[in-house]
Amino acid sequence: MLTEDEFQRIAVFMKQRYGIDLSQKKVIVNGRLENYIRRGNWKNCTEFMDAVERDKTGTQEKMLVNFLTTNHTYFMREFEHFDFFKGVVLPWLKMKEAARKDLRIWCGAASTGEEPYMIAMVLADFFGLERNQWDTKVLATDISTKVLKQAMAGIYSADQLKNIPEQWKRHFFEKDAAGMQYRVKAELKNEVIFRQFNLMDPLPFKKKMHTIFLRNVMIYFDEKTKRELVQKIYDVLEPGGYLFIGTTETLDRNSTPFEIIQPSIFRKKEGRG
Repeated sequence: MLTEDEFQRIAVFMKQRYGIDLSQKKVIVNGRLENYIRRGNWKNCTEFMDAVERDKTGTQEKMLVNFLTTNHTYFMREFEHFDFFKGVVLPWLKMKEAARKDLRIWCGAASTGEEPYMIAMVLADFFGLERNQWDTKVLATDISTKVLKQAMAGIYSADQLKNIPEQWKRHFFEKDAAGMQYRVKAELKNEVIFRQFNLMDPLPFKKKMHTIFLRNVMIYFDEKTKRELVQKIYDVLEPGGYLFIGTTETLDRNSTPFEIIQPSIFRKKEGRG
């Protein structure tokens, strides 16, 4: 069992490096690390954290992050966002970017890939035969290398795809011989660029984004970290650009620079640089 000092050390480390607030999650942290520490032949958590901090390759730190970040997602999650994206955001973008045909869309919590692939499917559906004339690639980032590996593999069980429309399933996935698993087809996979990224780092974009999906990730942050991140997001959005957060998440109406379109959909005012 973690001692209070050991738990505090992990909590401070995760907060300082990644903005993740684990202060109320001692039982979860203990449950996720106990077996790993035992298997790695460390005497206790102190010895393990010493190894994390000494490891210049960053391998142990990656392992720690992979264990302590939850990645629960599924296809069609909070589908009302995709309806709004297709019905409101994309028609606006199609007009706005008619000359350049360059869309810049970022999914900042890619997890095992369901969300960015969903975004890419909606884009393909919306643009149809015109799709080849547009740059519709989606940037998908996550802090966890473990889930990104799964996302890049693009292999899902039949059960994971059960909510997807049949037409999309046929068009974007190929079934294995046993019919138990589906693989994302290259045509869709090529539309998503996966990268490892820590949201606490400066946002490295050369051009501003049109739409940012940052769903179900800010639940891990305290109010101050959340406010700072929202301001960073605001700064890298194009005027008129949209931010989607999880339907159970909130932004402080008094401090957010965004216009509130719906409880989980926000917009940067047009004409603001």
